[in-house]
Amino acid sequence: MAGPATGRQRYQWGLLLLVAVILVAWLFVDNGDQDAPGGSTSDSSSATSSSTSSSPSSSPSEGLATTGPSTDPTDDTGGDGGTDPESGLPIVQLSDLPPEAAETLDLIEAGGPFPEDRDGVTFENREDLLPDHPVGYYKEYTVPTPGSADRGARRIVVGEDGELYYTGDHYSSFSRIAR
Repeated sequence: MAGPATGRQRYQWGLLLLVAVILVAWLFVDNGDQDAPGGSTSDSSSATSSSTSSSPSSSPSEGLATTGPSTDPTDDTGGDGGTDPESGLPIVQLSDLPPEAAETLDLIEAGGPFPEDRDGVTFENREDLLPDHPVGYYKEYTVPTPGSADRGARRIVVGEDGELYYTGDHYSSFSRIAR
């Protein structure tokens, strides 16, 4: 028959319990999506064609002007900035984005031709920063970065219902473009 636990046994059991709690907590914590660059897109052609009007979002690293929130929480015009009620993302005016964003939107509305082979591919929203929709709902387009030897990090993502999102940091953050 075992006697009462010694101090050393209590310490070992306590340590084991602490490790178990940390392990369980770690399993339930969302560590974020750690895809390789470009991991959010697919060449899948199963998606329907994109709408000609969508809204991009922007990253603070793109030097966008920040303004106070709109007085109307459902205002998606972005007049005073604010937050998009559907996505919870900041709203940005097209004029506050790099000039290449307007050129890319013109190409999207015209249906191309696009300068990059991957323009118009499915954006899978693996980062889960845009509103949830079936795969194929979003398409992505490159916003050229002057002086960059590759596609760069700037994209416009277009939803089937015409919403436009801009990212200046390769999907780490988005803003909705006001229409």
